[in-house]
Amino acid sequence: MARHLITSAIPYINGIKHLGNLVGSQLPADLYARYQRGRGNEVLFLCATDEHGTPAELAATKAGKPVAEYCAEMHDVQARIAQGFRLSFDHFGRSSSVHNRQLTQHFAGVLADRGLIREVSETQMYSPDDGRYLPDRYIEGTCPNCGFDSARGDQCDNCTKQLDPVDLINPHSTISGATNLEMRETKHLYLRQSEMRDELQAWIDSKTDWPVLTTSIAKKWLNDGDGLQDRGITRDLDWGVPVKRGTQDWPGMEGKVFYVWFDAPIEYIACAQEWVDAGKGTDWQRWWRTDAGADDVTYTQFMGKDNVPFHTLSFPATILGSGEPWKLVDYIKSFNYLNYEGGQFSTSRGRGVFMDQALEVLPPDYWRWWLLSHAPESSDAEFTWENFQASVNKDLADVLGNFVSRVTKFCRSKFGEVVPEGGSFGAQEDALIADLTARIARYQDMMDEMEVRKSAQELRAIWAAGNEYLQSAAPWTVFKEDPERAAAIVRLSLNLIRLYAILSAPFIPDAAATLKEAMKLDEMPWPDDVAAALASLAPGTGFDVPENLFRKISDEEREDWQGRFSGKRD
Repeated sequence: MARHLITSAIPYINGIKHLGNLVGSQLPADLYARYQRGRGNEVLFLCATDEHGTPAELAATKAGKPVAEYCAEMHDVQARIAQGFRLSFDHFGRSSSVHNRQLTQHFAGVLADRGLIREVSETQMYSPDDGRYLPDRYIEGTCPNCGFDSARGDQCDNCTKQLDPVDLINPHSTISGATNLEMRETKHLYLRQSEMRDELQAWIDSKTDWPVLTTSIAKKWLNDGDGLQDRGITRDLDWGVPVKRGTQDWPGMEGKVFYVWFDAPIEYIACAQEWVDAGKGTDWQRWWRTDAGADDVTYTQFMGKDNVPFHTLSFPATILGSGEPWKLVDYIKSFNYLNYEGGQFSTSRGRGVFMDQALEVLPPDYWRWWLLSHAPESSDAEFTWENFQASVNKDLADVLGNFVSRVTKFCRSKFGEVVPEGGSFGAQEDALIADLTARIARYQDMMDEMEVRKSAQELRAIWAAGNEYLQSAAPWTVFKEDPERAAAIVRLSLNLIRLYAILSAPFIPDAAATLKEAMKLDEMPWPDDVAAALASLAPGTGFDVPENLFRKISDEEREDWQGRFSGKRD
């Protein structure tokens, strides 16, 4: 049994996420976790809310609440919505946890002891109107790299370039809008990433199986311009992990906190400790410490492309720089952006369909299927209501739902709600089994390789193969002349429903659970032998007829939703 550690990029606490956020990290990570569990492997799937830094402070101020209270409330909201989409986290933690604070301070102390942190006196933007320094997202302006006019002080959302607030053109305070900003001197800590460039380069070069998107972004930041730069890891903020050198105070750093992008990835490790505290596990070290058994763990991270620089450079610099036996990521699956109806999704600007709204419109499987089957892997993708309607109606309703309905209802009308006996398989069944054996092998290969869209395409082809068989075998016609032959066709088709429940569970878990219940199944082991799997339901086994597995979306509904979700959010 293989062991898989899976983490999704942790979402910011500042509000409910949109569908683009969902398909860029959490949803494909859940797909992979469910698949690996289905194959009988041991999985630890972790995620958390990213609660520090300016996004949390700004959102709390806007909500008129203390930041700690706001974060606690929004963690519960995000956890509830994640459950609504059936995201199967083993634990959904919080970066504000005690464990993350202690680990962050520990790493800072170890890195300092190894000469990888330096103190820097620098000038930073200060707003007299606001009476404070303006780090990161407290300041916006024009990106000096691509000209995007709403770049943040830490990164440009348009070109993904990492920035410092002083880099911005025509900067202004996001608190007050003030432009009369001035430079004042302050002291901060920098992670000496440049000292680790060769080690990081060798590590990234060794990952020959990584997606081109991941490695191209990593190598861009390693080699472009002056190469890998040292990175500030502290900020002048009130909310965050207090700057300490291990358990000791850090002279000159009083009142400062660690930069959110230093402490946030460390939460992956802390989340496993929280998992143990919650009584869900017993030994976090066997997942994270190579001196405690993590050598045989395969660690996979899922994220949007904007998160790649931090996960390929900054976080690995922290892990490698510590010199301690921590587990490094084995594979980083990164995604491009999902756009919405000709524009961009934007949490801050309220543009697009958000996760809570989506669940108000339709059950999670509808969204899971469309998002995963259109995942933005090789390029950006775009959500349109027309495409969503067509995919739901053709794939889910016409192909899978129609097959289940036709088979179970025909069986009920001719043989009752039991698997019929009699008859034998012939050339048609042999051909179907051979076809499905090849298709399922390809499906498994695609899932193993985390090729999300190709996996969805192969799964749909597996569903379609059942429809084609049923249409060709035509048990409703055969029954008139040869009831036993019709019984054999129906028996195989009922076993196909069981097979579909197993294979489809990573994509559409609710529908898979409905089919499992309808077929009265206790367990659904992975079909390593397709012929044996298609004979698993013995004659005489009872079943129920699932009503309307998927319903179609009408033109009227689609038009209503297009108007309702026109890119504005109250």
